[in-house]
Amino acid sequence: MKNPFFKVRSVIQDYFAVLEKGKVGEIRTIIAGQDTEGQGRCYIHVGFVDPTNEKMPTRILIADDQPNVRTMLQEYLEAQGFRVEVAADGLEALQKAAVFQPELVLMDVMMPHVDGYDFIRTFRRESDVPVILLTARQEETDKVIGLELGADDYVTKPFGLREVLARINAILRRTKLPVPEESHWIRIGRVALHPIQRRVKCNGIPISLTPKEFDILQLLMESRGQIVSRGELFDHLHDEMSDGTERTIDVHIRNLRVKLEADPKNPQFIATAFGAGYRVVG
Repeated sequence: MKNPFFKVRSVIQDYFAVLEKGKVGEIRTIIAGQDTEGQGRCYIHVGFVDPTNEKMPTRILIADDQPNVRTMLQEYLEAQGFRVEVAADGLEALQKAAVFQPELVLMDVMMPHVDGYDFIRTFRRESDVPVILLTARQEETDKVIGLELGADDYVTKPFGLREVLARINAILRRTKLPVPEESHWIRIGRVALHPIQRRVKCNGIPISLTPKEFDILQLLMESRGQIVSRGELFDHLHDEMSDGTERTIDVHIRNLRVKLEADPKNPQFIATAFGAGYRVVG
C-alpha cells in the first residue's frame, strides 16, 4: 500500500492544532506506521507537551503594512523565544487575533483598509490584551489619541529592536505575574483591586483595565487618601526608555473614571487635587 498514513497524519495534526489553540498542549511528535501484517491498518503515536509541565512561549501578533518591518520584528522576536504571527493591516490582525489569541499586540498606526486606531476601537470591545503602537507620527496629540482608545504604550519609528523588546518585557512583567492561592484584595468603597492577580471589581462586577490603567489605580489605592502627583504617577509607569509626557496621565485617569465612576464628569472616587495631582476618596 503506497503511503497509507499521510491522510491519517494530516487529520491528527489538524485535530491537535485545534487542541493547541485551546491551550491543551503543543504537538511535538506524530508517528504513523503500518501494522506488521501489511493489512493497511495503522497505529498512531502522538507526543505533545503538557502546558502545566513546560512553559509555553508568549504569543505576539505584529501588524504592519511594510513587509520588511514585519519580517524584521518577527525574526528578532522569534529568536528571543516568542511565538509570532503577522498581519498586513488592521482587518487581517482582527481576524488572526480571534484565532491566534495573542498575549500582546504590536500595531502600526498608518495602514490601509483598517488602521491601528480602528483596530484598537474594535479590539478593545472584546479584549484587554496589551497593545503597543508603532507610529511614525511625532505629534503628542497622535500619541494621546492612541492612549485614549486603549493602547498601553507606543514606540516611535524609526525604532531599535532592543527598545521594542524592552517595552514588551516591561508590559509582560506587569501582566504575567503568578496567581497566589489566597486573595489579598485592596477594597475602597465600591472598588476592589487584587495587586497580584491584577483584577479589579466595581460593585462586585469585574472591570477590564489596560495594564497602565491598573498600575495607576493600584498606586492611588495603595496611597489611599494621599495626593499622588502626576510626576509620581508618570515615574511609576515609565522606565528610562519612555518618551511620553505627564499629560498622558490625565488620559488614563479620564479612562479610569469612565470605567469606575457612576458619573465620570462628577467623580467621587478618583478626585482631582488641582495643581497637585490625584487621590482616591473612600
